[in-house]
Amino acid sequence: MGIHWRSPLPKPCALLLCQLSQVEEPQILYHDQSFDIITFYFPSHNFTIYEIWAPLLVQYETIDNAGDSSQKYMNLHLDILDSKWTRFYNQYDYMVLSGSPWFYKPSIIFEKSEVIGCHYCPGLELKEYGAARAYRKALQLTLNFIAASEHKPFVIVRTWPPSHYEAGDSPTERVCNRTKPFREGEISGAPADLNMREVEIEEYEKAAPIGARNGVRIELLDFYHPFLLRPDGHPGPYGTYHPFDGGKKQNDENDCIHWCLPGPIDNVNDMLMKMVINGDIHDSASAML
Repeated sequence: MGIHWRSPLPKPCALLLCQLSQVEEPQILYHDQSFDIITFYFPSHNFTIYEIWAPLLVQYETIDNAGDSSQKYMNLHLDILDSKWTRFYNQYDYMVLSGSPWFYKPSIIFEKSEVIGCHYCPGLELKEYGAARAYRKALQLTLNFIAASEHKPFVIVRTWPPSHYEAGDSPTERVCNRTKPFREGEISGAPADLNMREVEIEEYEKAAPIGARNGVRIELLDFYHPFLLRPDGHPGPYGTYHPFDGGKKQNDENDCIHWCLPGPIDNVNDMLMKMVINGDIHDSASAML
């Protein structure tokens, strides 16, 4: 069995591996130089996991202008899928994919090798394209490829992860230091994140019936709301090693996007496995996570 997972959560496959490794320690069959692609194999169960970091689904390049972080952009190609995940596509029996806050980063947008706009690029005199619009195009290309494919994995679209930044204007001032869940109705979510989730639902609803007619099962794993109520799941300053040793003042940005603490990550694994178990089970399979 093999699963592929592409996600912005902290090396998300590692979260599932923590559970699976209690049964058997996996073998690492392959990794590229940057560890963007890792293949884990559980020999006793003939189960393979492809962990692939392709945060934008489509092809991109990072452009660093002489090391000036204020001039650092991505070239984002909305008409070319990222080959890091497509090259292994025919080996997946199950596939979990999700959106990434990387779409919020400054980007120059391309189609057919021509610049058609940008997102958050003051000074470049380019038309604002918008993060949600770029994500919609990337998701459309991805789901159309999957729905029309001759290969027919069970595909799970995992919705956008909510962030919980509070207080402060600078990255080092913003916090996520809550230790208890929100009550229902206590938080509504960031408008930009809600917009991204709406894009995902709309594109899923378009692609799922097309896939079904072609024998490709596409399902939605919508965890936005339950995760929105769990601000206690983020590492905060502890995304860095011993941030306050010796009484030193924190200089690193609080991590209020990733989910590392017990609770939410266990829930999403339970939700994922229920969906997989309720789907068709193969005697042997591979998965992209």
